[in-house]
Amino acid sequence: MKVVVIGDALVKSETLIEAVKEMAFAKDQALDIVVYEWHSELSKDEFQEHILAIERGGPEAVEIPEGILADLPEADYLFCHYAPISKAMLEAGKKLKLIGTCRGGIENVHVETVRELKLPFLHVIRNAEPVADFTVGLMYAETRNIARAHAAIKNGKWEKSFANDPYKTILPNLTVGIVGVGYIGKQVIERLNGLKVPVIVYDPFVDQQRVQSEGLIVKFVLDLAELFQQADIISLHMRVTEETKEMVNQHYLKLMKPGSYLINTARADLVCKDDLIKVLAEKKIAGAALDVSWTEPITADDPLLKLDNVTLTPHIAGDTIDAIPRSPFLLKKVVNDYLAKGYSDMEVR
Repeated sequence: MKVVVIGDALVKSETLIEAVKEMAFAKDQALDIVVYEWHSELSKDEFQEHILAIERGGPEAVEIPEGILADLPEADYLFCHYAPISKAMLEAGKKLKLIGTCRGGIENVHVETVRELKLPFLHVIRNAEPVADFTVGLMYAETRNIARAHAAIKNGKWEKSFANDPYKTILPNLTVGIVGVGYIGKQVIERLNGLKVPVIVYDPFVDQQRVQSEGLIVKFVLDLAELFQQADIISLHMRVTEETKEMVNQHYLKLMKPGSYLINTARADLVCKDDLIKVLAEKKIAGAALDVSWTEPITADDPLLKLDNVTLTPHIAGDTIDAIPRSPFLLKKVVNDYLAKGYSDMEVR
């Protein structure tokens, strides 16, 4: 049984190897585990450049590990974290039974080729709970001015008046609109349900009955426009695709209430930056909280920095001490579940 693993600067190949040895297919099998590295020698900060490149351009926009095409024709399984799985790699893997990535995003995999080859592709939401916690935290921070009040005190000001003063209230008095009811979206809903916050959702691809059968208390709306009109807080939880890129633009932002907020812990490119800056600068909405930026790190001249109704954090929603390094063991659980049942909610189709 030949398994190819690719480590990187965030998930070590040694951890991937440990996880592979605990996968169901490894039982009573002689394993030939071939290891490749993708910028594993870089620091976490240095690696961000390569993360951004692959998120923006996909697996064809970056270099694949040198020599890997020679090993793939005999490989049964291929596992990685952020490393690219390109069209050429997939086509070379004539014997591949399954591929897996220990992260939620799929930008590093040439999904069109996966579908053409009808190759099982599993992923994991390694940081769903940290992101969900952080998302609710941003709702509090922005609606109650926690971050900007702190910043004012640090700068010698005892500030008690803010741009959203006409709208300040407790969270249960606000309706939260969730766009995208995937694994992270569901985690956010669970937390809001616990806080007794009304939740409306929009996701044309989700099975509504299945969501409600999971015990989530939500109201589905018919279209995105309805959600933007009704919600007091809108939180984004979907991937960037050709269809969703800059989906949140002037058209939808103009539908928001004057006292409403936009929260984004997903991807910056879901939102048209210029349109968001315009509605914030003109106080057409109460505020926004963004953990993702169109340029990372944000530049010193970015107009967002001049606004008094936005909370910014440096893409740290999923950054806990254990979420990323131990993610291969989450992948192990998903793989074993798939091998036992023949299907998985974490299969990308």
